[in-house]
Amino acid sequence: MVAKQNKSQFLPRKRPYMQRQLDQVETRQRFLIVCEGKKTEPKYFERFRVPGLVVRIEGIGMNTLRLVDEAMKTRNDGEYDQVWCVFDKDDFPIDHFENAIKRAIDNGMHVAYSNQAFELWYVLHFEYLNSAIDRRAYMEKLSFHLGFEYKKNDPNIYEVLKCKIETAIRNAERLMQEYQPPHPGIDDPSTTVYQLVKALQEQAKPLSRTLKGEIF
Repeated sequence: MVAKQNKSQFLPRKRPYMQRQLDQVETRQRFLIVCEGKKTEPKYFERFRVPGLVVRIEGIGMNTLRLVDEAMKTRNDGEYDQVWCVFDKDDFPIDHFENAIKRAIDNGMHVAYSNQAFELWYVLHFEYLNSAIDRRAYMEKLSFHLGFEYKKNDPNIYEVLKCKIETAIRNAERLMQEYQPPHPGIDDPSTTVYQLVKALQEQAKPLSRTLKGEIF
């Protein structure tokens, strides 16, 4: 005689609320941002306010290849989900600049580079710039657009520009589309800073608190 089976035993067991909380897989990512400049770039990125995010800024003031090597050493100090190297073309030789980018990528890191200078990213908040100009001209353009003299170590530049950040992202993406395939050392002007900014913005979004179709 076959024992009568209880239908309830075939129903999935509902996990307690607290267990579902523990099983939640969506978490904030931890960033390590290693900057070539000691003031301009760190002062900008450290103003990103991302809930629950640990951002470590290292403005180390060294050339591109050494910066990548330093980033590789620094990431061993903690557990990071994303490691970014931020540096400019400036007057570095093309092969030096591109080798630094390749070394970073080959070692699992990201690069937010600018050719020629980081200030190109700021200019793109106001206009689409696709012609090469002298680095000093970036400063002049920024002073004109801002309505006051731009200074490289301005601690408030993030707050001044944040309302135009989506414009800058669109302009930077459009600019990079002009270089197919990209050749960072000669693509002047160009910048991938927008990629880092978008990654930080993504972490600023509220957690969905959703797992396998369950919404808490």
